Amino acid sequence: MPLPILDLHKIDTSGPYVVETDVDIPLPTAPPNTEHQVSLIRANVYRPKDSFTDGKRYPVLVTYGPYGKDIPYSDFQPQSFSELNPKHRSVHSAWETPDPAYWTAQGYAIVRADERGTGQSPGKLDTMSVGTSEAFFDVVEWAAAQPWSTGKVGLLGISYYAGSQWRVAARRPKGLAAIVPWEGMSDYYRDRVRHGGILSNDFIAWWWNRQVGSNQYGLAGRTARKWGLDSHEGNLSAEELEANRADQTIDTAKNQFRDQEYFRSRDFNLSDIEVPVLSVANWGGILLHLRGNVVGYMRAGSKFKYLRFITGRHDLPFFYEEEVKVQQSFLDAFLKGEDNMGWSIAGKVPAVDLSLRKGDPGHNNAEAELATFPRRTENEWPIKRTIYVDYHLSKSLVLSPKKDSTAGTLRYEAPSGRLHFMSAPFEEELEITGHPSLTITTSLSTRDGSKPTDIDIFVTIHHYDSEGKEVFYTGTTGEPVPVVKGWLRVSRRALSKKKDEFSDLLVERDYLSTDVQKVELDTPYTVPIEIWPTQVVLAKGDKLGLVVASCDTEGSGLFTHTHKEDRSEEKLKGWNNIHFGGDFENFLRLPIIPRV
Repeated sequence: MPLPILDLHKIDTSGPYVVETDVDIPLPTAPPNTEHQVSLIRANVYRPKDSFTDGKRYPVLVTYGPYGKDIPYSDFQPQSFSELNPKHRSVHSAWETPDPAYWTAQGYAIVRADERGTGQSPGKLDTMSVGTSEAFFDVVEWAAAQPWSTGKVGLLGISYYAGSQWRVAARRPKGLAAIVPWEGMSDYYRDRVRHGGILSNDFIAWWWNRQVGSNQYGLAGRTARKWGLDSHEGNLSAEELEANRADQTIDTAKNQFRDQEYFRSRDFNLSDIEVPVLSVANWGGILLHLRGNVVGYMRAGSKFKYLRFITGRHDLPFFYEEEVKVQQSFLDAFLKGEDNMGWSIAGKVPAVDLSLRKGDPGHNNAEAELATFPRRTENEWPIKRTIYVDYHLSKSLVLSPKKDSTAGTLRYEAPSGRLHFMSAPFEEELEITGHPSLTITTSLSTRDGSKPTDIDIFVTIHHYDSEGKEVFYTGTTGEPVPVVKGWLRVSRRALSKKKDEFSDLLVERDYLSTDVQKVELDTPYTVPIEIWPTQVVLAKGDKLGLVVASCDTEGSGLFTHTHKEDRSEEKLKGWNNIHFGGDFENFLRLPIIPRV
């Protein structure tokens, strides 16, 4: 039976700012998506006190997501909360969102909305769907129209609260004035679900089970688990809960191609985005978000768009003093008209602000990274003065700018083998900044009577110092990671038919069901592979390593590709070969920034 929808709105003015809980937001654009015929979102609103006492208006920062508007940061990620910048650690802090205590003091109102089907928002849970974008659209327009709002809305948040910004901004809701997608993918298929066509299942399962499914509207026991509050209207049965959710672990495994409705309905055009964008990418996010922030910047249609690179863990840099100053300066410019930096003057602020990974401060050490890695600005991305240099792979496992004509074949087991190529020590400092790629000539052979039908290629670039010690960088959860990674399922090798100025640079593929190409046994295929954007400075005497593997290798962390059906032994077990000599091509293309 449908649950009766209650009016639970409360206002608390006893503290330093106004706290409104369970505000009902109607959804005129997003139709009801369950038999309950419910079309509303619930949000908490935090605003300066004089917006209540004197009717003063403020610009609004909106977040919309599934992690629970009522789950305190201290419960959601206790260890992370304990390490948080104290200025952003309050009773109303929530995971990956701006802290109300800080931002209300800076003259902003905060709207923190539960995504439909989660927390206190009824409806069907269907993360990252077209319905999600429609509802987010309505929340933005609602925020702009409130009596305590100036009519200017900005979006600021990390990860899910960033990735959703691209999609809603492309819909151009009234009142939206600027977005700050902080480590947020812009391409659901390529950035998150299927790297090179290979299902990235393990993170999706961890994320869904811990952070999303656990917060479904109507799920019993959330209060007891200190995971927010049980749904005010009551609990749903197991059957109702199942009917009321689209399980991302199931849907992403079942749908393989971008022309299937599941992915097609989630697609949008970055060029439709017109509002000012500050896209913030983390060099260590080599398996989620990094590509999306860079490509999102490249293809956004905005007149004013900026790309900032950071390092460090996924959770904490958003709250660093310097980063908050950048966020606030950008938002002040476009939401308040207070532009002390020149963000709203074309060419005044450099379009790109780089953190240069030069030196070895170790990993997961924020102070050391900030002290070691210098910053540099550029006027465009990719950097115009980039020189692309090909480092050729050889049968002797050497990586060199000189091509070795020695013919032969190297092989490694699938689905769990690898080959490691190494450069000679560099004779002078070398900066790599931009979009690398790998072109490789590969084939598939039987092993122990197997009959494989596909090749999964996993590519990793490593950095070694002059003593042979690997230099690691900080990954998403603080783990040590190599420089960068790339992937390709060879049956998905058809290059994109859609072309723009970036298509070849990104080695882009459409991943359509109609593009699938057979992989015949003992037949060489020369395939280019996209490697995600990266930046590293190699000192004199340092070396570069390249691993070509048939499975995940070091630095994959939570983001491994192990789905039993997607990567079945029946499909993959064999020998993966690399062919050298003659017309066979095997080279790592590196974007080199010339020394000044």
